[in-house]
Amino acid sequence: MLSGRGKELQYLRKFYERDGSQFVVLYGRYGVGKTRLVREFAEEIPCFYYACREASAREQRFQWGKELTRTGAVLEEFPAWQELFAGSLRSASLKQVFVLDEFQYLMKSDSAFMGELTAFVERLAGTGERDLLVILVSSSISWVENDMIKKMGRAAYKLSGLLKVKPLGFFEMREAFPEYSSQQALGLYSVLGGNPGLWQYMSPSKSLKENICETILSSTGALSGEYRKILSAELRELSVYQTILSALAGGHHKLNAIYEYTGFSRAKISVYLKNLMGLELIEKVFSYETAGREHVQKGVYRISDHFLHFAFTYLYPNASRLEQMQAEVFYESDVAPTFRAFMSAAYKETCREYVQREAAKGEFPFTVSSMGEWAGKAGDIDVVARSEEGETLLAVCICDQNKFSYADYEWLLFLAGQAKLRTDHIWLFTDVGFEERLMAEAREKENLSLILI
Repeated sequence: MLSGRGKELQYLRKFYERDGSQFVVLYGRYGVGKTRLVREFAEEIPCFYYACREASAREQRFQWGKELTRTGAVLEEFPAWQELFAGSLRSASLKQVFVLDEFQYLMKSDSAFMGELTAFVERLAGTGERDLLVILVSSSISWVENDMIKKMGRAAYKLSGLLKVKPLGFFEMREAFPEYSSQQALGLYSVLGGNPGLWQYMSPSKSLKENICETILSSTGALSGEYRKILSAELRELSVYQTILSALAGGHHKLNAIYEYTGFSRAKISVYLKNLMGLELIEKVFSYETAGREHVQKGVYRISDHFLHFAFTYLYPNASRLEQMQAEVFYESDVAPTFRAFMSAAYKETCREYVQREAAKGEFPFTVSSMGEWAGKAGDIDVVARSEEGETLLAVCICDQNKFSYADYEWLLFLAGQAKLRTDHIWLFTDVGFEERLMAEAREKENLSLILI
C-alpha cells in the first residue's frame, strides 16, 4: 500500500463512483509517484494504460496500435484515434479506467487529439454502452498549469477534476525505511526529498553511505547523472540553468549575487529563475509579514529540489574528482565533512512538516490561521504560526553536531524582537540534544518546548 497517499486515492475513487464519464488530470513532478498511485487505484478495476511517447502523431498511433495487437486486436498499421480508443476498451460491465501517461505528448503531436477523445467518450455515453474514468497523467507541471487549458480548447470544459500530486514528507520516508535511524533517514531525505521514484533505488538494508556511494556516486549507479536527466526533461540551454543552480548551491541567493557570479544580465537571470520556479526546482523565499519589515531579507532564492541541491553541492562542482576517485573515497573526502550542514535545509523542512501535522491533528496551543517563516538579515525564524487573535508560536530548527545551546535560544529571542513578534509559544528542534541549562529553562517555562527529531 502507498503510504501518505490516502487523500489522493480517495479523490480518484470519488470520480470513479460518480455517475457518467469523468476526465481527471493528475500531474506532479517526475518521480513523485503518479503512475504508482494510478496503478494502485486501478488494481481491482478494469483499466487500460498507455505510456505516451514524445513522438509524432503518426508514430504515436503506430506504437499504440502495436501494443493493442499484442492483446489480440486487429488494427491497421497506423490506426485512427477512434479505432485506438475502441480497441482499448475492456469487456466488462464495470466502469473502466482509461489512463494516458504523459498525455501532453499526445496533445503536442496532434492538436485535435483531445477533441477526438472527448467525442469518443460522449458517443459511448450517448449509446449507453459504458462510462469511463479518463485519467490524464503528466509530469510537466509548468505545461499543465500554464498551457494545458489553452491547448485543449473547448475540450477543457469536459474536465471534471485536477489533482496535483506533491512530494511525500520525511515521516513517510521513515515508514519506507524502518530500519534506518532518525538521522540516517533524515540524511537520505535531504538527498532524495519526497520522490518515491528515487527512493525505490535505495536498499533499506544498506547504510546511508552505502546507498549514496553505490547508487549516486558510482558511475554505474542507477542515479548517476540523474540530475541532468531531470533538467533536460523540461529545459533547454542547460549551460545557463546549470550555471544559475551552481550559483545558488554556492550560497549566492540574491539576484545581484547571482548576476555577479554568472555574468548574465539581470533580465536574463530573472527569466531563467522564473522557469526554474515554474518547474518547482527552486523557490523564492517570502518572509512572514510582520511589523519588523526593515530587518527582513527580500528577493532570496534557493534550490527546493533535494536531489538537485545535493547534485549541485557535491557532484557538479567536483565532477573531475568524482570521475577519478572511488565512490567511497569521494564520499569521505568531499561529502562527509559538510554533510551535516547540507542536511540543515531538509531538517528545517521536516520540522515545519511536524508543526503542520500537529496543527492538523488539533494538538496545537491554538487554532492556526497563518503559518510561514521569517527570513531576517541577521538570521531566520524557521516557523511562525499565528491565530486570528494574534497568539504566536515561533520555532527554530538546528541540525548540528553540537547540542542546541542556550545561546541559540537567546538568539531566537533577539530575532523575535527584530521581527516584532510575540513569543507566546516557543518550540526548539534538534536531532542531537539540548544543553542542560536549556532543559532547566524548559522545565520552568510552560511556553518553551524542546523537541527531538
